[in-house]
Amino acid sequence: MLGIVRILVTTYFKLFYRVEVKGLENVPEKGPVLLCANHLGQMDMFFIGYKLNRLVRWVAKAELFKNPLLSAVITWLGAVPINRGKTDVSSVKNIFKLLDEGEIVGIFPEGTRTRGKDRTKIVVKPAFVRYALESGSPVLPVALEGSYRWFSKVKVIFGKPFYLGSGTDKDKKYSKEELSEYSKKVMDSIYGLLEEK
Repeated sequence: MLGIVRILVTTYFKLFYRVEVKGLENVPEKGPVLLCANHLGQMDMFFIGYKLNRLVRWVAKAELFKNPLLSAVITWLGAVPINRGKTDVSSVKNIFKLLDEGEIVGIFPEGTRTRGKDRTKIVVKPAFVRYALESGSPVLPVALEGSYRWFSKVKVIFGKPFYLGSGTDKDKKYSKEELSEYSKKVMDSIYGLLEEK
């Protein structure tokens, strides 16, 4: 499946975009990973995933699954639906299950497309860091840059994975302040990649 998707996406990108990918060596070859990226547009998951040798199981808002065609595509790619704005116990359990099975789970912490927006004014809900903290999975920061217009250049940068907390204390209870601190660390690591380029 991954091979078929790569052929289709690579062909499309070669025709319509100039994609530059950096830091692929930072992606763990195996084991659980929480991939966290900034969110520019609907093509993000493809720009991030098309050069990877591992399938990313993306966490996607449940509304996307209401479109029959889009639902078929993202379900085929192994996306995990989640209801925003309320506790979705079933989806949360599924995310932890995937990490426990050694999968890469991809998430956009900002929860919305941010191209052209002041990132300092975007409120990031910090609950997502629990996936890394409570599963003991490393965070893999990924930064995207580009207009996504046809024939434009798109840059994808994979940073070095890192652990939140000790990486081993899965049962610790975290305060809201600690979760917010870890959330800021993740977002700073993502946008820091764009400053390093």
